[in-house]
Amino acid sequence: MDKRFYNPQHGEMSFSEVVNTLVTTMEEDAAARYAIFVGTDAASGMRDIDFVSAIVLHKIGKGGRYFWTREKTHRVHSLRQKIWHEALLSFELAQSLIAMLAERVALVHNLEIHIDIGENGRTKEMIDEVVGMIIGSGFAVRIKPHAYAASSVADRHT
Repeated sequence: MDKRFYNPQHGEMSFSEVVNTLVTTMEEDAAARYAIFVGTDAASGMRDIDFVSAIVLHKIGKGGRYFWTREKTHRVHSLRQKIWHEALLSFELAQSLIAMLAERVALVHNLEIHIDIGENGRTKEMIDEVVGMIIGSGFAVRIKPHAYAASSVADRHT
């Protein structure tokens, strides 16, 4: 994966550097419990749409750190297309993350995909299909209001 990621403390990073930072952080306090969240949010501009995906490492009860990447594409034609693109970007990022983490650590920590849809609003009709695809692929999934990797962290950078 050759996307560029960003972190408030480290600045611009490669995907390999992000994985190294995640592993190093988890190794520094191996007794702690960790969870990893991946989520994507999008914002429309005049011509392009800005998709931001975030990786969040949560040290349970102690806070966390996050990394984000941006992809710009031409405007999507419907809310359904936007939500599916967000979900697929998160899914692909989670797959890449799991693959690289599996090479480095014996146990891959809890990983959830956070989807920017919820019971309220226009996206509620898509919950079953999008959540079903993610669960069917073997990942845990959260929706709003519990999908903060997408609705808070990624949203901050759109």
